[in-house]
Amino acid sequence: MFAGNKNVSHAIRRTGEPVLDETTVTVLRAALTATADEVVEAVIDEVPSYANALSGRMGATIRGAVRTALGHYLDLASGIVTGGDAGDAAYELGRGEVRDGRSMDALLSAYRVGARVAWRCLAAGAVPAGLPAAEVAKFAELTFAYIDELSAASAAGHADELAARGRAHERQLEHLARDLLAGASPDVLLAAVQRAGWQPPVSLTAVLLPAAQAWPAYRVLDLGTLVLDDLPDATGVLLVPDADRSHLLRQLTDRTAVVGPARPWTRASASYARAVRARSLSSEIRDTEAHLPELVLTADADAFADLRARALAPLRALPVATARRLEETLRAWLLHQGRRDEVAAALFVHPQTVRYRMSQLRELFPDLASPDRVLELTLAVGLRGS
Repeated sequence: MFAGNKNVSHAIRRTGEPVLDETTVTVLRAALTATADEVVEAVIDEVPSYANALSGRMGATIRGAVRTALGHYLDLASGIVTGGDAGDAAYELGRGEVRDGRSMDALLSAYRVGARVAWRCLAAGAVPAGLPAAEVAKFAELTFAYIDELSAASAAGHADELAARGRAHERQLEHLARDLLAGASPDVLLAAVQRAGWQPPVSLTAVLLPAAQAWPAYRVLDLGTLVLDDLPDATGVLLVPDADRSHLLRQLTDRTAVVGPARPWTRASASYARAVRARSLSSEIRDTEAHLPELVLTADADAFADLRARALAPLRALPVATARRLEETLRAWLLHQGRRDEVAAALFVHPQTVRYRMSQLRELFPDLASPDRVLELTLAVGLRGS
C-alpha cells in the first residue's frame, strides 16, 4: 500500500475546521457526475496517451474513480471522517498505468488537466452557493494540495510496480541463463524465453570472469546479454548475443576473462563448457579459439596419457635426458615436416645433430614413414612440455 496515504487528507484536516459549509457541499455533490465527466473528457482531449484508453468500459471505470476521489475530497473539506482513503486508489492507479504500458508522465499530465477542470467546476458551484472570497482562496489551495497528494500516491504506485516488475524480470532472466548453462531442452528454453520476454539471438558466446567483474563488464556489452554472478568459486558468466569476437575481446582487455566459442543460442552450454575447460587448463587463456589444439588434446586426459604412453614407448628404455632430447627432436621434425635446417633452427643445434638424432629415431620407430604412425606421434608430442 502507499506509505503516505495518511498524508492525502492531511492538507485538508490541518486547519482543524471544515472548509465548506453544508449548503455548499450539497450544491457541489449534485454536480459531481457532471464534473467527473468533464474531467475525463478534458483528459481524453488534452493527453494523447489517453485518447483511446478512456472509452467504453475503461472510461466508465475511470469516471467512477474520479467521482469517488471528488466525493472523498468533499467529505474531507466538509469535516466528514471516512473509512476509505483515495490515496489507496491513486496508488493502485499508478500501478495500473505500468500494466497498461504508460509512463508516469502521462498520468501526471492527466492529473494537471483534471485539477484545472475540477477546480473550475467546483468553483463554479461554490461561489454561487455563497462561499466567502477568503474561503474560496483556501478552498483552491486545499483542492490543489489534494490533487498533488493523489499524484504523489500514484507516482509511488507506479515506481513500486516498475521496481517489482524489474525484480521479477531479472529473476526470469537469471532462470533463463541457468537453463542455458545447464543445457536444457529447446522446449524448456523456449518457455523460459517467453517468461523472460527475451529476444533470442542467432548465437551466444559465454564469457567467464570473476563474479565482481560481471556487472561492470555487462555495462559495456549488448543489452541482451544475460548475467549470472553467483556461480561456484566466485565466478560470473556473461552470455553475449551475436558477438563480434574481436570487438568483444577488445572490450574485455582489462578483465580476467575467458571467452568461449559462439554457439547457436540453444547450445550456449557448449560455449560455457569450453570456457570452463580452458580456464582449468591454464590461467593464461583468454580466447578459447586461439587454443583449440590444447583443448582437443586435453579433452580426454586419460586417453591422451594412454596415447602418449603407447606412441612413445620406444623412448622409455633410454636415459631420461636422452629420451627428452629425442622427443624434442621428433616434435620439431614432425611440425617442420622433416625440413632439416628448420628443425635445427628450432632446436638451436647443427643440422648434422638433427641428422644423427633422426637416425636414432628411425631405429626406434621403424614405421616412422607410416601415416598412421605420424598421426599418432604428432598427437603424442603435440603439447610442448607434456
